[in-house]
Amino acid sequence: MHDAVAALIEQDRPVDLPVWRSFWDRLHEGALRRGETVALLASLSTRMPDHATLTGLLDSLAERRPAVPSDFDATVNIVGTGGGPRTFNISTAAALVAAAMGVRVVKTGSRAYTGSLGSVDLLERLGIPLTSSYEDTHASLERFGIALAGYFVYPPELALLTRSVLPLDVRKLGRCINTLGPFLAGIPVSAQVTGVADPRVEAGLRQAAEHTARTTGRSVWLCTNEAGVDELLGFAPNRVCTYEGDGSGEFRLDPAALGLRPGSLEELRPRCDDPAGYFCEVLSGQGAPVAEEAVCLNAAALAVAGRLTGDWRAALDAAREVLRDGRALGLVGRLRSGATGHA
Repeated sequence: MHDAVAALIEQDRPVDLPVWRSFWDRLHEGALRRGETVALLASLSTRMPDHATLTGLLDSLAERRPAVPSDFDATVNIVGTGGGPRTFNISTAAALVAAAMGVRVVKTGSRAYTGSLGSVDLLERLGIPLTSSYEDTHASLERFGIALAGYFVYPPELALLTRSVLPLDVRKLGRCINTLGPFLAGIPVSAQVTGVADPRVEAGLRQAAEHTARTTGRSVWLCTNEAGVDELLGFAPNRVCTYEGDGSGEFRLDPAALGLRPGSLEELRPRCDDPAGYFCEVLSGQGAPVAEEAVCLNAAALAVAGRLTGDWRAALDAAREVLRDGRALGLVGRLRSGATGHA
């Protein structure tokens, strides 16, 4: 049994960087024994790894990634960890609204793990393609102010792990990897806003956020709320932990203090009969008011985290304006047209 698997099962020692390197080498060589990857993923998903194991995992994958360009200046990503109550695609809507406001956004995401429609599933239904390379991503940023990044930003080891456990359900076995997904994407954004649904993994994600901020220079926000939604809520207080290269902080974001109305999770539910249609309704200012306010609050967070403004009220007003005047929905149309070559 590989040392990484044995250490995770026995929980008597950390898995350090050299051991992770050895594990990935053997995975690429096809030299692991049957069931070792299943045991590794199951062990990781049973409990969040300790600090040394977690940083070793992140560093071992980062160093195997091809060189990442550094020309995506002043860009922001919003991506949740998944899980929690089912809601419509708030973070994807917020990314589009923020881009329509003038925030440069690179959005990462995945297919659904616990819900019915992940960001990739939704974009597919909308006819909006994912970018396939860093050059493609940069071109989309320059043309539209937003890029919806494809799976190329994730380490190829993740795909190898997935194939190695088939036909077992990697969505359950790989829960930890999905949770860490926001910190595995190799995209050179300046800031990242990440919602955390499960309080049991928050301590580990704080370590991942701190490590990411220190090693990449990225500003990272981790957002939580008592409802367990992995985005900022417009009707309940949110706690935001911030990480910069030189330290960390925390603040409480109270929507009531910003004049947002009361609401409930029921008003954030997806419309199962036509989720893409409802998504566009929200972007056109025709959705449930609580849904629109959630989108606007998260879009405002991107503007503030990206240092486009420090004024939350002004950012909220700007987000509401792009819903009202059609710029947000218009961006969806432009991205669709761009896919067919008719800008």
